[in-house]
Amino acid sequence: MTHQFNLSASLAGAVAGRSGAWTFIRDFAAHWDGTALGGSDGCTQAELDSAEARLGLRLPTALREAYLLVGRRRDLTSNHDALLDPANLYVDDAKEALVFRHENQGAASWGILLDSLQNDDPAVLVRLDLADKRAERWENWLERLSLCFVEIVLSESLHGDEQLCDYLDADDHSVELLESTAVRLPIPAYPPGEEEGRGTRWFLGRDVLLRDDDGMAVLARGRTAEDLDRVRDLIPGDWLNDHR
Repeated sequence: MTHQFNLSASLAGAVAGRSGAWTFIRDFAAHWDGTALGGSDGCTQAELDSAEARLGLRLPTALREAYLLVGRRRDLTSNHDALLDPANLYVDDAKEALVFRHENQGAASWGILLDSLQNDDPAVLVRLDLADKRAERWENWLERLSLCFVEIVLSESLHGDEQLCDYLDADDHSVELLESTAVRLPIPAYPPGEEEGRGTRWFLGRDVLLRDDDGMAVLARGRTAEDLDRVRDLIPGDWLNDHR
């Protein structure tokens, strides 16, 4: 890492509380994405007020702060899955949750339970789109909305420039190599309460951000193409974008 930004230490602050989450996102945008956040990168107060009036509810403080900070930065929030614009926020058909994010193929939605909207930084839940609609449930995802936005920025960074990002179908050996060659980052594994498996975990190699998806896939984002090549050599396999 550079001396300007210690990703692991900053992420620990993001896990600790809401203000740390916004500091992390600002620093990550400047030092990993390469484009610092500016005043025009967030939505306006008027857009959020209009969304509240349309929905007939108050948005949690953390949701307003997140949209004001990064709501227009699609490169940080919507490379793969989609953060909804304020005008597209909606309450689900069951009238249980306010939905703010969709999986890119419609396989899942992320939301906040309506009865927790009064909390400044409420928990975020996920609902899978199932063939049997009766089986669909809002399930725990992350304990705080601000931490969810940190996860969004981290996850969307893995789906940017193909020269910097790659994907590996994982097996036990590749996960063991990941665990032995990279440092586990302090964001807790999620979703919580998994009866089997590890959940999603984050790691940091030498200028490479890595995500283990419950032992099924490893996603990587390097600061440079050379950094990405280094992790491909450390964790060999059929990397999707490796054309060397």
